[in-house]
Amino acid sequence: MRYAATLWFWAVFGLTAVPGFLLGVALWLLTLPFDPERRVLHAYVCHWCFQYLRAWPGWSARVEGRELLPEGPCVLVANHQSMADILAAMGLFHPFKFVSKASLFRIPLLGWMMGLLRYVRVERGRPQSMREMLDVCRGWLRRGMPVLLFPEGTYGEAGRLLPFRRGAFRLALEAGVPVVPVVIRGTTELVEGDGPWMNPHARVRVQVLPLVRPEDFGSDEGVLAERVRGLILQALGSHDSSG
Repeated sequence: MRYAATLWFWAVFGLTAVPGFLLGVALWLLTLPFDPERRVLHAYVCHWCFQYLRAWPGWSARVEGRELLPEGPCVLVANHQSMADILAAMGLFHPFKFVSKASLFRIPLLGWMMGLLRYVRVERGRPQSMREMLDVCRGWLRRGMPVLLFPEGTYGEAGRLLPFRRGAFRLALEAGVPVVPVVIRGTTELVEGDGPWMNPHARVRVQVLPLVRPEDFGSDEGVLAERVRGLILQALGSHDSSG
């Protein structure tokens, strides 16, 4: 069944990627004069991509707590388990610019669409790239656009939550905007790391936690990072203990 689920997913992806991309380009052209932030295109991509998590009969995907997402700028931070995490995060159906490794922007169709959407690229291990990424995110926050980051930076083994890097929390403190923890579960049931093999049974769940106001933690980005990491750990633990 693993082989069948994998073949089915990549067949569905292969059949829909080009038409989906072309429709996205058409939408981009139509909205370009009045939507420089690509909100309409982002909404289209969110609904398109999230459906891939339901492409196989043994998969389900659900989002809880969308009503907790604030209006206006914020920093969304999510745990990172596999390549499917961004598909899960798209299910928020909320405007944001997400930070992704630069190599993804070079992938045909996928990377081209990410460029049209003006998502934010970063090259791991290059401090200059990290500074440029933070500058771009600051600009989006000033324009009222939320940004989404995976503060672990990479996948933890067996879904283990890694220490959080502080860049996302520095952004929130500097901009005076709330941090919104987002808990992603089940993507490792779907796919290990970067794949490509897909499992036949997976329950992907995305949970938005109540926002954290950075002013409650003074000017210490480390304290804020640990607070948010603790909230995500607590949510993951309570889910595990409840079965």
